[in-house]
Amino acid sequence: MKMIARTQVPVTALLGRDLNKAVGKDGFDASRKMTVGWARYSKKSGIMEPHQHAEELLYILDAKNAWIRFGPAKDKLGERVPFVPGTMTHFPEMEWHVFEYTEDGYADLIFFYGQVDNIRPEDSKK
Repeated sequence: MKMIARTQVPVTALLGRDLNKAVGKDGFDASRKMTVGWARYSKKSGIMEPHQHAEELLYILDAKNAWIRFGPAKDKLGERVPFVPGTMTHFPEMEWHVFEYTEDGYADLIFFYGQVDNIRPEDSKK
């Protein structure tokens, strides 16, 4: 067994988010079955583009002036759905979504994928 603190896990800066990949392929602790970690979404990381990928579950730790939009296509995202601390958000496989926030907004969460390969469409091209 391993206990993992967020402060132990290096930050991976991606457009629109900073990740601490705790468990999974290339994670702090290796797994061949799942990908789990922490993420912070804020303006500091830049503006996220709408995207789609493998099935995902988010547990919202904290949020301020942040929301999700989702829909059937990149250019057909719906109304804002606020991030609510203490709730989970489940994205079906390949559903388009984007996380957005005001200038001072943010969302801190834990992300879960039930796989380690082909999480994003570009991964299957490797």
